[in-house]
Parts: sequence; C-alpha cells; structure tokens
Amino acid sequence: MTDYSEATPDSFSQFAQGTFPGELGIQPLEIEEEFARGRILVEQRHLHPGGFVHGGVWTALGDTVAAWMTFRTVQPGDDFTTIELKLNVFAAGRLGDEIVAEARPLHSGRSTVVIEVRLDRIRDGARKLAANLIVTQFVLPPSAASFDY
Repeated sequence: MTDYSEATPDSFSQFAQGTFPGELGIQPLEIEEEFARGRILVEQRHLHPGGFVHGGVWTALGDTVAAWMTFRTVQPGDDFTTIELKLNVFAAGRLGDEIVAEARPLHSGRSTVVIEVRLDRIRDGARKLAANLIVTQFVLPPSAASFDY
C-alpha cells in the first residue's frame, strides 16, 4: 500500500487515470488535513434515462472524495474499504451542472472511519445543498493485507 497521507489533487488525478473515478470525470480540488473537496461537471454520461444525475454518480463522487479524506485520516500504510454508506439526495442534478463534494471526518478510530460528505449543486452561479452522504470505512492495517476480507 502506498502512503497517500500527504497526497495532493495532482497526485490523485494521476492515480485515478484509468480507474472508475477517473473515467467518471471526478476531479480533486483540495485535499487538506480537515477536509477534501472534489467535483464533476455533469455530462450526458452522468444522467439516467430521465435526464437527471444518476444516483450512482452522486454516490461515486461522494465515496471517492470520502476516500481522499480517509487517506488523510488513517495511519500511513493502512488501507481501507467502504463497508456502509447512506445517501440522501435533496435536489436533482442536470446536464451542465457542477456538483462539488466536500468530505469531513466524523469519527476516526482504529478499525473504522466515518466521513460526512456534503454535495452542492452549482447551476447558473447559484449554489444549493443537493445531497448528503455518510460513509463508513473499515480500516485494514498492513498486517491484514494477506487476509481475504
């Protein structure tokens, strides 16, 4: 496991190339000790057949930004995996919107980390809270790397 505790938006952009978050167009904006922020610019590929942002896109954006925050929260060398998440969407996203996710830790323990992600929709210059995601991560210490979870 590579130590991402000091990772930057540029390093995560490079790391994400060819991965699910990279293919979705998730862009890191800021990764600090207390928060991480990322975004997508809504394209046709992000919409469900009804023309609104698909629930999986909200979830993928939130879970990805939560992961960036988790890298800053766990011990260097630890890894983690999402074990539970809960998404509430309050407002629809449409083609051309910008969706910005900001993640902050709620709990940092030895075996679990809980991150809250607020997702804002920006349309025509107006910003609105559009969704909230709570993510629970299971921390995997380096000694657990050989176990099959």
